[in-house]
Amino acid sequence: MLSAQERARVMQVWDLIAGHEAQFGAELLLRLFTVYPSTKTYFPNLGACPDRVQLLSHGQRMLEAVGVAVQHLDHLRAALSPLADLHAQVLRVDPTNFPLLIQCFQVVLAAHLQDEFTVEMQAAWDKFLTGVAVVLTEKYR
Repeated sequence: MLSAQERARVMQVWDLIAGHEAQFGAELLLRLFTVYPSTKTYFPNLGACPDRVQLLSHGQRMLEAVGVAVQHLDHLRAALSPLADLHAQVLRVDPTNFPLLIQCFQVVLAAHLQDEFTVEMQAAWDKFLTGVAVVLTEKYR
């Protein structure tokens, strides 16, 4: 899926995120809900107007899952299988929402990392996150 150079770039960006998962995740959710308000329907536990604590908590969980994917680049299917089951069978998230989430995540990364988030890093993360989305949607079939 990823070349050695792309893997290195994904890991390099993750090293910049690590320790700030809650903050990045909360911003990701806030951006997602602002730009694509219909996505709020998949987060009923957050309510119509989630507060900062809720966003930080759920954002932390989301980014921890991304961290699992980063640590298991060679075994995404196995590592993300429980998460794929959850999204497909329990939460029933429309898979068309994953690209929206990817787009918002890329914007959050670019806003925070600025010059450190090079075009090459963005391309590697796009490829990586698309791979994660593919794995998450496989259980829908």
